[in-house]
Amino acid sequence: MLVLGLETSCDETGLALFDSEKGLVGQVLHSQIALHAEYGGVVPELASRDHVRKMIPLLETLLAQTNTKKSEIKAIAFTRGPGLMGALMTGALFGRTLAFSMGIPAIGVHHMEGHLLAPLLSDNPPEFPFVALLVSGGHTQLMAAYGIGQYELLGESIDDAAGEAFDKVAKMMGLPYPGGPNVARLAESGDPQAFTLPRPMLHQGLDFSFSGMKTAVLNQYKKVQGQGRDADLAASFQEAMVDTLVKKCIRALKQTSLKRLVIAGGVSANQALRLRLEQELKRIGATVYYAEPALCTDNGAMIAFAGWQRLKAGQCDDLSVTTTPRWPMTELTAPDVLATAE
Repeated sequence: MLVLGLETSCDETGLALFDSEKGLVGQVLHSQIALHAEYGGVVPELASRDHVRKMIPLLETLLAQTNTKKSEIKAIAFTRGPGLMGALMTGALFGRTLAFSMGIPAIGVHHMEGHLLAPLLSDNPPEFPFVALLVSGGHTQLMAAYGIGQYELLGESIDDAAGEAFDKVAKMMGLPYPGGPNVARLAESGDPQAFTLPRPMLHQGLDFSFSGMKTAVLNQYKKVQGQGRDADLAASFQEAMVDTLVKKCIRALKQTSLKRLVIAGGVSANQALRLRLEQELKRIGATVYYAEPALCTDNGAMIAFAGWQRLKAGQCDDLSVTTTPRWPMTELTAPDVLATAE
């Protein structure tokens, strides 16, 4: 079955084709970074309008690049949530309408389940069960994944997510949007031990808190602004963030007695985080898995793949178009016919 995946949860329009026998056939992605950069963050109305403008041209590009006829598409998966309501609605309406016109099934996919399953598209996919660190946009969560749709929430951020903290620190330091990659680049030339920053809730269970860390950076920045110490501060912030995420991941692995960790979402592309996880997990006999770089940020491939996992179990949506801006992963259910953990 050839599945078309549509991702429009925020500021990236991603389309992809996934073949149940051949794997990922191709994908295209349009980023709205330039559109939102002058505002220092995503403007929901502008994001929605840009999705509308780009959807059809991107589909035509994808079909041409993969030498695929539209009639060969046998199902459509679109992001149902979580995300921005207007952005979600553009993809959902387009996907549901196109599926109806072609007489094929359509299914709404959970954005974070897409991220969680994205590493399964790699050459070395993890097997269930595993612990997943989901660090995408406004989400920072630790999940125990026992199979498709079998997820247990272990911990999450009680305030700012990791990605939000990166973006806010970048903004206060005058770095361009998006913040995460720019903070990471600046940190490369800094001393990660130059500033002592707090690690809130580091020794308190598996929940996260990053607002205090963000405030501490702001206080330090006010003291040293104009002294040429921005790189040191960026490096120290990244060190505090990585230290917190890694130690929480190790605690989650020990608590669940699992030996596989999946890290997914935009922040999973951070090289300092990847290196530290590989080093620390090796010491405890565990392995870390992550998606290919092109599949770390929002993309249509993960939606097509997650949709296929549901479609092959016979799941699909009716003609109503439903989007769910707030949608806990724990509300998802496991298709009975899909494999579960042994």
